[in-house]
Amino acid sequence: MELRQLHYFVKVAKKQHVTQASEELHVAQSAVSRQIHQLEEEMGVTLFVQKGRNLQLTPAGKLFLARVETVLDELERAVTAVHEFLDPSTGVIRIGFPHSLGINLIPTVVAKYRDSHPNVKFRLKQGTFNSLIRDVLGGEIDLSFISPFPEKHDHVSGELLLTEELFAIMPSDHALAAESQIELHRLRDEPFVMFSEEYSLRSIVLDACKTAGFVPKLGFEGEETDTIRGLVAAGLGVSILPEMALMETNPLQPAKVRIIEPCITRTIGLIRRKNEKLSPVAEQFQSFLLTYFQT
Repeated sequence: MELRQLHYFVKVAKKQHVTQASEELHVAQSAVSRQIHQLEEEMGVTLFVQKGRNLQLTPAGKLFLARVETVLDELERAVTAVHEFLDPSTGVIRIGFPHSLGINLIPTVVAKYRDSHPNVKFRLKQGTFNSLIRDVLGGEIDLSFISPFPEKHDHVSGELLLTEELFAIMPSDHALAAESQIELHRLRDEPFVMFSEEYSLRSIVLDACKTAGFVPKLGFEGEETDTIRGLVAAGLGVSILPEMALMETNPLQPAKVRIIEPCITRTIGLIRRKNEKLSPVAEQFQSFLLTYFQT
């Protein structure tokens, strides 16, 4: 069975006429008829029956057409994917990122890159630390921003992009809201609004509180930075968030105060599968990111 036979079969099935099909295929009518006949002989089934001047699919032909169209569609997508893989100016970049980078950083770098590469497409996927690593290893994404950056990992490699400071946030009428900076232990009696356990920012906050000599009282949990900011602004507790997660996106904003003891930071890096070459389009975007964060 040849790919050409399948294309001829689909065209005849759509046109219900060998002559019209051959004209659109730009091949001789006898060639189309011969290929259809060979296909029927190979399969041992009749695909068409004559009905007046037209050809009509048999029940077996209708079943075969549905499957063949699926196969040809998948083949076309596969060819397109290979072309995109080889052409960094029109390819698809599949990139992951933690939720806290989705407010400002990801939109900024994607928009900046598309200024000079308008035909490149992006497929974006948010996730937690573990899910992002899993998606990179599983081939769901090519590159991923991640925090904290895994300095050593058996299956992923990458580069540290930046180190970001974390700030205390609290309701605007809180007693410490007007301070320019505070020691973390001054929040020891406050209820904390924290990320759920699967988020790496939770571990960073717990470790910082431990260094400051206390275990934070859990008030509420959330999975989005906007949710945590909103709960804090509404007076339901305090929290600690990265600076990039504190961009103003709604009228209800908490107060932001620098923490000087201990100073709390997080690392942000870019990872990919270890010992595996990126597609040209992903490799070019990776080079752009490294230059962007260096400058």
